[in-house]
Amino acid sequence: MSAAAPPLFFIFNAASGHDDTREIVQHVAELLRAAGRPAELLVAGQPGELGALIGRAINGARDARGAVVAVGGDGTLNAVAQAVWNAGLVMGVLPQGTFNFFGRVNGMPTDIGAAVDALLNARIEPVQVGMVGDRLFLVNASVGMYPQLLEEREQAKRRYGRSRWVALWSGLLTLLRDGSVMTLELQGGADTRVVRTRTLFVGNNELQLRAVGLREAPEVEAGRLAAITLQPLSKLRTLWMIVRGVMGRLDGAQGVDSFAFDRLVVQPRRRAVSAKVAIDGEIFRLPTPLIFRIAPRPLQLLVPAHQDGEGAP
Repeated sequence: MSAAAPPLFFIFNAASGHDDTREIVQHVAELLRAAGRPAELLVAGQPGELGALIGRAINGARDARGAVVAVGGDGTLNAVAQAVWNAGLVMGVLPQGTFNFFGRVNGMPTDIGAAVDALLNARIEPVQVGMVGDRLFLVNASVGMYPQLLEEREQAKRRYGRSRWVALWSGLLTLLRDGSVMTLELQGGADTRVVRTRTLFVGNNELQLRAVGLREAPEVEAGRLAAITLQPLSKLRTLWMIVRGVMGRLDGAQGVDSFAFDRLVVQPRRRAVSAKVAIDGEIFRLPTPLIFRIAPRPLQLLVPAHQDGEGAP
């Protein structure tokens, strides 16, 4: 790799719960030195440090006409993407989360060596991102039960470790235990509907939607968003719905309603002035009504030069 190649500014989030961040940083540094690629590696050791380091990386990338690379799970990727998108710069990812839907759908391997190699030989691709209010989401955003599921999942990860099985088991317990229901007014174009649901889930990742077997996956791939609502069901029927989702057959399951849209206005019927929203695994409180839409311009992303679908697991 030529020394004249644009520099890369890496953001590592050691505060996100990964114990091996130091080893990953050292490995990435060695790979970049061997390739002769100019780069700066920034590590956030505490939760409050991430924003400042992202700002530093943004300024460096803007001055050097380089790219900002986020290393971590979907929450870290989202925080970096928000700043990169606002600045109109180029972003890269080294996916290191639990499911890595954003990295995988854009062809990025989760193996560090393969991912760094892909970045060093990448091309820039405009990719669709969603918005709720003025915040971006790469994979999904939701209200209702799902934010609670995420909070309990993080508690389980801190206690039992970070793995897909811990995440799935924690989610199963939340779905079976939590019976709260909300009433939402949904307005999409000329269509307005009122729904009683346990959660409203909005997806921007066709890989995630295909994994549970929803028919809207091709529409998301074609440039729309997908909404899913879950009606209140008995525990037995809820369990059967979960089984169908794990089997990739959620479409048509009792209590599941899904549809594609371009813009959706969501108003809680109790007229709450704000709502708790889960965005790519992080929880925010946003003013209502919530407006979900495709972002007015894409995110400029570094993707493998020879991309053949989903990245390696």
